[in-house]
Amino acid sequence: MSGPAAPLPSPTALPADLAAALAVVAGRRPLLVASDYDGVLAPLVGDPSAAVPLPGVAEALSRVAAADGVTVALVSGRGVADLRAVSGLAGPYRWIGSHGAEYDGPLTGELAARRDALAERLTPLVAAVPGARLEVKPASVAVHVRQVTDRLAAVDLLTQADAAADPSLTKKPGKEVLELAVTDADKGTALLRLRDDLGAVATVYLGDDRTDEDAFRALATGDVTVKVGEGETAARYRVADPAAVVALLEALADLLA
Repeated sequence: MSGPAAPLPSPTALPADLAAALAVVAGRRPLLVASDYDGVLAPLVGDPSAAVPLPGVAEALSRVAAADGVTVALVSGRGVADLRAVSGLAGPYRWIGSHGAEYDGPLTGELAARRDALAERLTPLVAAVPGARLEVKPASVAVHVRQVTDRLAAVDLLTQADAAADPSLTKKPGKEVLELAVTDADKGTALLRLRDDLGAVATVYLGDDRTDEDAFRALATGDVTVKVGEGETAARYRVADPAAVVALLEALADLLA
């Protein structure tokens, strides 16, 4: 379902309906527990390279992954190599990067060449706006404006980047960022593929951004989809922020144990 944002619970309290849903899904096997990274397991920051997990995240994920019949997956817009390096997370996890484009290996040379040509086209636009940053990912190029103090210039830059994209690119707008991908992969398709590969009968998915809505919409009514933060969403449940995500993961780990 979608609609206006519901009132946010306190940062570490789980809504009663979410706690009940977790109790039900914890009894199902095989179970897939998947999560976005930025804004969910790690707070959003101006410099993406500084986005480290909140205290307690690594321990809670490890406990969840240790349960019999449970697979933990990290599903991110970041490239897998970048996600592993920045998060520092290590464990028996499945890693899906570049909004699902990185699933079974790196991109082909042709796609990488298209990505590099796009980056070359956008570089002078970004360089002209103080505080803006161009990020080249394995399957896309992202224009970041979170650190642009001139907000009119930030909006104008994103508009220019959008206009510079040819029709073959997939536009993935997010919070203070526009990502232009050379594939049409999305988190929802990747998550369904992983679910089917695992034979999972239920899925828990946590996300905070527009690209996570693809995953929320793709999953079934018996799955647990959780929006982190404010905004309209197709997720069935909501928590306030990454601190509440830690509480959710700890509660799920306790149920699985």
